[in-house]
Amino acid sequence: MPERVKKIFAKVGKPLDAMVFMNSVEPHLDQTFFYVTDVASGLFEGCSTIAFPDGKVEMFTSELEAESAREASGVKVNVFTTRDDLMKQVQSLLGKSARIGLNFHELTYENFLVMRKQFPDAEWENVTEAVRRTRVIKDAKEIERLRKAGEIASKVAEEIPQLLRPGMSELELAAEMEYRMNLKGAAGRSFNTIVGFGAHGAEPHFSPTSTKLEKDTTMVCDFGALFQRYCSDITRSYAFGKPPADRKAIHDKVEEAQQAALAAIRAGAPAKDSHLAAQKVIDSSPWKGRFIHGLGHSVGLAVHDGFSLNGRTEDVLEEGMCVTVEPGIYVPGVGGVHIEDDILVTKKGYEFLTTAPRGYLEVGR
Repeated sequence: MPERVKKIFAKVGKPLDAMVFMNSVEPHLDQTFFYVTDVASGLFEGCSTIAFPDGKVEMFTSELEAESAREASGVKVNVFTTRDDLMKQVQSLLGKSARIGLNFHELTYENFLVMRKQFPDAEWENVTEAVRRTRVIKDAKEIERLRKAGEIASKVAEEIPQLLRPGMSELELAAEMEYRMNLKGAAGRSFNTIVGFGAHGAEPHFSPTSTKLEKDTTMVCDFGALFQRYCSDITRSYAFGKPPADRKAIHDKVEEAQQAALAAIRAGAPAKDSHLAAQKVIDSSPWKGRFIHGLGHSVGLAVHDGFSLNGRTEDVLEEGMCVTVEPGIYVPGVGGVHIEDDILVTKKGYEFLTTAPRGYLEVGR
């Protein structure tokens, strides 16, 4: 972990005495806490980590997480009993540090007020951008975990057609998908599973309901596995029975858009080029304007982990980035088609981290 810490400090551009990464209560946990400690298990609510320019890391944990904390390699573990005790220990370690970096993007205002009270004379530096730019480039261990998370989700995507039956609800299918991810080694889901039958597929972030599956309709399944804190994010769209012919045409166009986007991906390429390539395909079709979101996002400790691939982003793709490529067409009142894969950016192009079939498939005819 020292190398991860040193990379963050190198990107700050200003001398700092230390960086402090503070957790509140779930879901307000700073994922950089886990990035610099690589602790595999535990919740760590209310805990903090201090990182130093030489790569040294000290963790402050309650007794609840102490055993998990001690499994972290190369991290000194300090146990506190109360918040006051925690802050006294932090102050004792930092002394009168003049410049302290904080990750404002994942820091609660309450925790900032606590720090400001404890260190009234400190200078605060927002290290959000340095953290973001460091975390979007994955090291070998992170890539291994992302590959495993993608493998788990891909296997479940391959099984979804076998699970479909008339009358099952969106909630039933979502539960079945999550159960199968756990059976295959996931610690849980990386985000709330999305299942939308028929017209519900036109809403990208739809929450599954008791709506029943009917014949001759389409559906969107967007989900991900969590493996050793790392996320996957995959979407597949299926046909149940034989829907109207235009559903296959929509599916084929989304596939074409994804291939156009993938062709624009390689280290050194502007990230927005891949979005614009997909958008051009869709906007030259009868469904112009129905691609209503960005092409994708980086994925890692968080499912949205650093930046977005859209037509406005100024980021340049770099080797080691892991991103989603997920064009879609959404027709209100009719439904949608959304195809999403996780990829690793390489020097010459990309490598798929999710591998389930993407083609149009009619199930249960």
